[in-house]
Amino acid sequence: MENTLYCEWVPAGKFLKAIVGFVSLFALFMLVISVWVSISIKNPFFTLIMAFPLTFLLVLYGNYRGIQIRITSNELIIRYGLLNRKHIPMPNIVSCEPTKANFGKYWGVGIRYGTNGSWAYSTSFGKAVKIVQSKGRPFVFSSNKPYEICSIISRMKHSTKV
Repeated sequence: MENTLYCEWVPAGKFLKAIVGFVSLFALFMLVISVWVSISIKNPFFTLIMAFPLTFLLVLYGNYRGIQIRITSNELIIRYGLLNRKHIPMPNIVSCEPTKANFGKYWGVGIRYGTNGSWAYSTSFGKAVKIVQSKGRPFVFSSNKPYEICSIISRMKHSTKV
């Protein structure tokens, strides 16, 4: 069993929550209208069709509601939703630095390709960590404590060189 040195949960930011809330309220409004229409035309299938977008949106938000960061003695593990996992072995990390995940670079939040060639898992426009790997693109992910993460990774890199 690997030794966990650091663990952090980074929830979705206010921007994403506001967008999901607004779209959910609109979808809920449309669902209420569709229930009223389906009752008046006596066709419950119409309500089921109209409920699909709201259900899809809520499942999508539930899947991408935050990032789980874990640093073990061997690797950095980032999970974003059910299907998006990034495992970076410590020997593959060249450098780590605090950065910002901003709109100008990533054009939104989520799983993004940056204008600087990096991949990002971002939950908000704000504090993040940039990992430069020996192979592949730089990888950026949101964190509430980017300096702490970089400090741990730097210590790990230094201790393996000795």
